[in-house]
Amino acid sequence: MQRTDLTDILLSRRGITESQKRDFLNPSYEEHLHDPFLMKDMERACVRIFEATEAKEKIVIFGDYDCDGIPGGVILHDFFKKIKYEHFRNYVPDRHIEGYGLNKAAIESFQKEGVTLVITVDLGTTNIEEIALAQGFGIDVIVVDHHLPHGALPKAYAILNPKQEGDTYPYNMLCGAGLAFKLVQGLIKKYGEYWNIPTGFEKWLLDMAGLATLSDMVPLTGENRVLAHFGLKVLQKNRRPGLQKLFKKMNIDARFVSEDDITFMVTPRLNAASRMDSPMRAFELLATSDEVEGGMLADHLAKINDERKMSVVHIMREVKSLLERREDRPVIFIGNPKWRVGVLGLVASKIAEEYEKPAFVWGLEGAEEDSLIKGSCRSDGSVNIVSLMTAIPEDSLANFGGHELAGGFSVTREKIHFLEEALTEAYGRTRNKNSEQKRPDELVDATLFLGDVHMDTYRTIEQLSPFGVGNPKPIFLFDNVQVVGVKLFGKEKNHLELSLVSDEGRTTKAISFFATPESFKNIPEPGKRIRLIASFDLSRFAGKTELRLRIVDII
Repeated sequence: MQRTDLTDILLSRRGITESQKRDFLNPSYEEHLHDPFLMKDMERACVRIFEATEAKEKIVIFGDYDCDGIPGGVILHDFFKKIKYEHFRNYVPDRHIEGYGLNKAAIESFQKEGVTLVITVDLGTTNIEEIALAQGFGIDVIVVDHHLPHGALPKAYAILNPKQEGDTYPYNMLCGAGLAFKLVQGLIKKYGEYWNIPTGFEKWLLDMAGLATLSDMVPLTGENRVLAHFGLKVLQKNRRPGLQKLFKKMNIDARFVSEDDITFMVTPRLNAASRMDSPMRAFELLATSDEVEGGMLADHLAKINDERKMSVVHIMREVKSLLERREDRPVIFIGNPKWRVGVLGLVASKIAEEYEKPAFVWGLEGAEEDSLIKGSCRSDGSVNIVSLMTAIPEDSLANFGGHELAGGFSVTREKIHFLEEALTEAYGRTRNKNSEQKRPDELVDATLFLGDVHMDTYRTIEQLSPFGVGNPKPIFLFDNVQVVGVKLFGKEKNHLELSLVSDEGRTTKAISFFATPESFKNIPEPGKRIRLIASFDLSRFAGKTELRLRIVDII
């Protein structure tokens, strides 16, 4: 297939029109990022921060504990360091003790320290009582958050959230760190000359904005595409000692770091900090300028990530055992007081993916004895998870938040017994009636031949990267190909590799991680002809470059 033909097919499949083609294929930092001052409250937020720095006020950057809030906190940390402002600190709540969002105990401690300005990152939109308490203490709060409001907004000094009513900012799908980046853009645009900040300094912060954009699974469209594209460019320069050490530990060549490296390898290790230990370890790894500290933190995050994997494996075994004995329902609601709260989001994701249903998972381990029961929820795409929680009786949940596909909740011990019934009933009213799961063959972008598996085709596909939500990696059908070899590889022999040959004699490898031949309904065997659905995969393992296919399905 001609490169231009394939490009046009892939763009058309993603809804990119001819007039949008040039901009999509050539993201521009200067042309495709909007003026930050188009966002509601941006002017007010920038003026308040400037006044705080002039008056040497104590500032706290209160970031969420995940791989959006933490990189967003690093963006603001690096900005204040750049202007040589010393009267600030970063604060990341402990998810097990403090939970998600602002909390009153932290605000009370800030008041005792003499803090007069709190800037949130990736939280705050639903913290009405906590922000009222802060204001009562004389602490102004600037909310930088992308989560959906449900009901009234807090009376914060300023709210940077393009999803709020009355905000006409042209793009409302930025993640928390993306909004933190816009705030820094605004500050530099307004006061950069006063602070003597070199033109373009903020571009070095794109690594954190891009990391968070890819990690938080926001749509890779509009400004997010620009942030992810240029974020990867800055990550490839790898100026952060902690990330250098982490990449080295994972055998990632920074020069070629991709969105898959970030989402499948870097993000889980950064998120492991809050799930298994303290989220400050992830913040320190990203923010440190010390190589020795970076190396120690990289080792630590790798170790606790291994512990996190084992914890999820054990819980999933229990989940499967429990679900086998339970009545089939449209919403999966499951939990155990012994389950560690920090890994429940991962468990909910696995359940939603495997069972193709919304999943609500709760636990208590690591929480205070008399605390609320906490949980995480994930959508399978059939329902907006926040809308579902909003649709149940108002007093069912003590607290909840999130966005379309993912969220968190807390519930009292009395109310938890009625939650499954309430969610099941509400699902019938809120389910997206057009959300039936597509079959793998319906996801195919084009039919190719094994002879098309070469670097020219790969480069054509890569024009559309980075891939993710809203811009999925292209998937192709390879029809009537013959299997000539089947083997398992890896230390534990838990990955599948097929050797394929076309009628023209062209041979190609196709791989699937954590799979065996029996993982597919049409089991591949030597001599058998199959219809393969796959994406392109360029491996650079151990310094060797190899183009192969990544199996999606065998039909």
